[in-house]
Amino acid sequence: MDRLTADEQLTLKTGAFGAVFLVSNAVPGVLGMVRESIAASGALADAGGVVKEALTTGPLPQLPRDSALEIESVVLPALGRAVQILRAKSPGDVEAYRSVVLAAADRVAQAHRGMEPAEAAAIDKIRVALAEAA
Repeated sequence: MDRLTADEQLTLKTGAFGAVFLVSNAVPGVLGMVRESIAASGALADAGGVVKEALTTGPLPQLPRDSALEIESVVLPALGRAVQILRAKSPGDVEAYRSVVLAAADRVAQAHRGMEPAEAAAIDKIRVALAEAA
């Protein structure tokens, strides 16, 4: 396994944190966002190895905040790129990354009044982005 560069770690982080942000943003509400961020942090903390190191070190990713389309245009490619990076440098961690990202997204969706259609749609886009890099 090769060590990830700082840029590669940031790509993994952008994908994971961005996925959470995408789902959280799908249904507006400040109180919900607080519950959702707590739920997501629990799932991201469950990561191990290279994935945990990437998600817990270095700067936070800069995510657009203006529109869902802008967020998607950054996050979805980052998820695909993250899978490609892991496949090249740490193939054993590809499935762990996918699982952690999807678990965090799912926890966010369930954290406030259960999953709503907009959240389910966001999770579907995340799942596709993680699978397309296969």
